[in-house]
Amino acid sequence: MPDAAPTQNRARLTGDIWGGLAAMLVALPSAIAFGVTIFAPLGGSLAVQGAMAGILGATALGLIAPYFGGSSRLITAPCAPAAAVLSALALGYAQQGIAPTTALLLLALIGLLAGGIQIALGLASIGRLIKYIPYPVVSGYLSGVGLLIIGSQLPKWLGTPSGTGFLATLGAPGEWQLPSIIVGSVVMLAMLVTPRLTTKVPAAILALLAGVGSYLLLGLLKPELLRTDNNPLLIGALTSGDGGLGDSISRHIAALRGLGLDVAIQVAVPALTLAVLLSIDTLKTCVVIDAMTGGHHDSNRELVGQGLGNIGSALVGGIPGAGTMGASLINISSGGTTRTAGLMSGIFSLVAFLLLAPLIAWVPVAALAAILVVIGFRMIDTHSLSFFFSPSTRIDFFVILAVILVAVFGNLIAASGVGVALAILLFIREQTKSSVVRSRIEGSEILTKRARTPEDIERLESEGSAVVVFELQGSLFFGTANQLFTALEPEAGKRKYVILNMRRVQSLDVTATHVLEQIKDRLEENNAYLVFCEIPKGLPSGLKMKRFLKETGVVRPTNKAFAFRQMDDAIEWMEARELAGEQTVVAAVKHLDLRTMPLLTGCSKEAVAALEAAMELRTIKAGKRIFKSGAECNELFIIRQGTVKLMVPLRKKENYHLATCGPGDLIGDMGFIESGSHAVDALAVSDCEVFMLSREHFELLALLHDDLLFALFGNIARTLSTRLHVTIAELQALRG
Repeated sequence: MPDAAPTQNRARLTGDIWGGLAAMLVALPSAIAFGVTIFAPLGGSLAVQGAMAGILGATALGLIAPYFGGSSRLITAPCAPAAAVLSALALGYAQQGIAPTTALLLLALIGLLAGGIQIALGLASIGRLIKYIPYPVVSGYLSGVGLLIIGSQLPKWLGTPSGTGFLATLGAPGEWQLPSIIVGSVVMLAMLVTPRLTTKVPAAILALLAGVGSYLLLGLLKPELLRTDNNPLLIGALTSGDGGLGDSISRHIAALRGLGLDVAIQVAVPALTLAVLLSIDTLKTCVVIDAMTGGHHDSNRELVGQGLGNIGSALVGGIPGAGTMGASLINISSGGTTRTAGLMSGIFSLVAFLLLAPLIAWVPVAALAAILVVIGFRMIDTHSLSFFFSPSTRIDFFVILAVILVAVFGNLIAASGVGVALAILLFIREQTKSSVVRSRIEGSEILTKRARTPEDIERLESEGSAVVVFELQGSLFFGTANQLFTALEPEAGKRKYVILNMRRVQSLDVTATHVLEQIKDRLEENNAYLVFCEIPKGLPSGLKMKRFLKETGVVRPTNKAFAFRQMDDAIEWMEARELAGEQTVVAAVKHLDLRTMPLLTGCSKEAVAALEAAMELRTIKAGKRIFKSGAECNELFIIRQGTVKLMVPLRKKENYHLATCGPGDLIGDMGFIESGSHAVDALAVSDCEVFMLSREHFELLALLHDDLLFALFGNIARTLSTRLHVTIAELQALRG
């Protein structure tokens, strides 16, 4: 047992070493290709320096990002989005006549600033938000990047002179180089076939070796191909200029320090573009890795780690990068489980640069171009093409298409902006298609939960047409404001009470509150009321709805708009106004003695006197419980004075209002009959007096006074029947 932990650690380290090595073998050829792609537009001789920049980028990112990042299995290396953005910028700088050395410094500064922006995004906790960019936007963006890579690499595959564009290459077949076409075709074939033959060695490595081998075979037929100096078909010897690698890095850092603030401001927008795209690419990869391994990454910490890695890469002359899918998956399948695998990937990249530089000089440019073309094709989301054939997803297809077109004919940041804007419009469209009115209940369908006299019930039923209840749902915002107005406006001229149940409302904005204020004003003109109930304490956005309604002027104590906690409270308030007239409703202090209670009508004086002698009078303060749900029940209560609410406890401290009882009403009846426990809470709304009759005393009275037995049990039966009838009617109204 004591040796178990060291054995596990050795096994974990071994897996990380193999995972890092395999990841390097996948990432390094692509890093070299990306570097050549970025630097080539600045001049043919700079393609060599681009290859070195790709290796330095893979090294710096591999050594820094895993240590500070928030994912244990992620491999960070130069990536396609960085190549797409920076190669387009490099081409623009070349067309503007900017000196190559200045252009290289500008590209390095963009990578440096992008890393700083990523750190700021991580510290500001934006990481968790970036990954929520809609799928159609991500799909269109990746497909657009893939097409850009294909368009930029086909000229290199065909062997046309550096700087020749895609359309110009297609229009000048006379400039195509047969050796490049052959080498590129061999590499592409190897990329597609080798995964079917073996998975032990990454396809990119085997394809690259096949490309070098085919080029050397062609060199036997055409000897002028077998030179590395001034050969546009090869990368050429990797050099760092005068002096060693350390001297080159020192000069590069000194040159970056010489750039002023005005230059940084000029490249701020491209840096922001690059930072956002690299962050999206990284977090998307992290989500996939978590799904595969059951792990969990820290998005904000990962952005900080990525930012530090990109800053380090820019300082040493490397190209920026992100968490890469292919290398990370190879790392996992090869046994990598911790951050050490990422560190080993960086170390192996540096070793490869130091030991294999002479061999890298013989790598054909067409071979790297073919690898990138395959990567570009794999980035295209062909599955999204099926969206066009389904009416429910056709609009999503056009969002993807729009992002692709803007990416190809505009730029990537504009494509992302267009995609997000279209996604927002789609969201608004979906919200406006759903109804904000979940149910509409006529006042005649609402039965009171308060005990009333037959005369009061008849009067309330006659006023039922003056009341309407709307249960609202979803988002009340500018997109649904007209729908809300259309539903409520016809009621303003014919109703005395418009009750809005807000329990299912998810969001609310100023436009919606303006509509509510218009409805309130219309009602006030007709001496009618707008009543809110069940207002959520807090919306998902954090907005306090009740305070917001007050601040926007919809609900104020001085006008005819009121808010209640529960809909039953609103109904009882409305009923009280109708029964008391238009005067302010004040609960009358009313009490009943046993002799005057309707429930004992028909009982003999002797029976009532015996009951009065057997009962105990209790006083309950407002806000206190007479009894609690779940408590043992052995008593029956008759209210002498005050108001009591019967509440059914629900989850999360919520309650269902079962009934409101007043003087002369029985409570505790269910538990009393069953000799069990109370099913509800009995809460004193005002100071109360209640008569309490124990079951023991009741049984003695029942033996002597059968009229008392029939009176009490008959009243209990009528009460339970009424409550059941009200509950059924409420369910029918809500489900209707």
